[in-house]
Amino acid sequence: MSAEKPIRRALLSVTDKTGLVDFARTLSGLGVELISTGGTARALREAGLAVRDISDLTGFPEMLDGRVKTLHPKVHGGLLYMRGNAEHEAAVAAHGIQPIDMVVVNLYAFEKAAAQPGASFGHLIENIDIGGPSMVRSAAKNFEDVAIVTRVSDYPALMDEMQSAHGALSRETRWRLARQAFATTAAYDSAIASTLERIAQAPAAGQPAAPEADAFPATLRIQLPLAQPLRYGENPHQRAALYADGSGLGVAGAKQLQGKDLSYNNLVDLDACWELVQEFDEPAVTIVKHTNPCGAATGSSLLEAYRKALACDPVSAYGSVIGINREVDAEAAEEIAKLFVEAIAAPAFSPQAVQVFAAKKNLRLVQVQSAPARPVVKQVSGGLLLQDADAGRIRAAELGASLKAVTARTPSPDELRSLLFAWRVCKHVKSNAIVYARDGQTLGIGAGQMSRVDAARFGAMKAALPLPGCVAASDAFFPFPDGLEAVAEAGAMAVIQPGGSVHDKDVIAAAEKLGVAMVFTGMRHFRH
Repeated sequence: MSAEKPIRRALLSVTDKTGLVDFARTLSGLGVELISTGGTARALREAGLAVRDISDLTGFPEMLDGRVKTLHPKVHGGLLYMRGNAEHEAAVAAHGIQPIDMVVVNLYAFEKAAAQPGASFGHLIENIDIGGPSMVRSAAKNFEDVAIVTRVSDYPALMDEMQSAHGALSRETRWRLARQAFATTAAYDSAIASTLERIAQAPAAGQPAAPEADAFPATLRIQLPLAQPLRYGENPHQRAALYADGSGLGVAGAKQLQGKDLSYNNLVDLDACWELVQEFDEPAVTIVKHTNPCGAATGSSLLEAYRKALACDPVSAYGSVIGINREVDAEAAEEIAKLFVEAIAAPAFSPQAVQVFAAKKNLRLVQVQSAPARPVVKQVSGGLLLQDADAGRIRAAELGASLKAVTARTPSPDELRSLLFAWRVCKHVKSNAIVYARDGQTLGIGAGQMSRVDAARFGAMKAALPLPGCVAASDAFFPFPDGLEAVAEAGAMAVIQPGGSVHDKDVIAAAEKLGVAMVFTGMRHFRH
């Protein structure tokens, strides 16, 4: 069999009719007979194209509210029989089955239906395509003889190839289309299975929620299309690529306004700083290096917040990535532009800010829209770990409830505000973590230390600002008084920590002796 196969008969049945008429007109102009169903046939006829109804091919009408259209031997026989195979040729001739050389199909928009607020169960079920995936798989299995087209984006290239090859397509093209087709049906079935499993786990009206042990799917399905290849991974000898869900949300769906292509490390750091600034309602800026903040602050303006964040560790800020939770204005842009920065993530940039940054051509400006919190996936050898996103947050109003003062001296209102700020930042620092802060500004950050005492000392050592009178946050409990004593020695007068150590009484006693106010959150923020 030759590598090129002419297309003489095509079956078209699509939900997305973008580009359909132009593609079908090209096929018709090359002498291809068009067969179609329902709304697709109607759209083609309205464009003046001759179309043969699927019921004319099969000898059966479309039935059962459109559930049965193409599930027929004259469709699947025409797709699956191997051209040149004597036994197959005899069988199709005996049953009057005509060859179908191309199928153009995109499936019922199940995911779109599932995303509609309040979509009924019945509506979802009716949006499960049966005939479409069946034809896709039949055509893809027999790609040696049949072309399967599942993506609108392929139309232009296919038209060009067929026009230059007198209506034929190469084996290479048919093979590429088949691989895409199987990926399409795999993603489609995965979306259906995941949605139905989620529905099954949801509590019925008036019924208790499903047990927590059943909260995660029995099978973890991850289907994400390739968004872009990356130059390399964490290091130049590692390959890397970005896969995105297509929502346009989060760092994976961000819009890059200028600068060099984003690297693997850029994306990881951008996600870290974007997550941190989302903790705050007031203007906030964080400066991140290797996923850890080297400065974070809030302020009455972005300019104030940036200056406060930079002051925490101006040395480490060189070559950093910056996250901002407001539209970046010209005033803040002019100040940030004085520093060498790899990338900036923000929900928007004013035209004036874009103009300021335009002088720094390699600086990557990334416009990000917030994405809903999703379970976190992490790879380990031989498998994946899945956990809920860390959405835990403590508020000042909870003082006396989940937020408990455990020393005789309770934090002053100013100290409490600083403690809660430090606590939110500490959540995004690699454990073991200690954060020193005051008035919405980090002063010193001890990140990723094997000992909590070392984290306390390292954070104090890194501090470029005075620590006396500050507050401190610890992402987990102090196992012994020595960690608390190191924090107090650095100058902290109030501490926020989860509590829960078997030595809590000793730690509280040390705080009382040192005059340090201490509150327990009952919540830990390990970040590995």
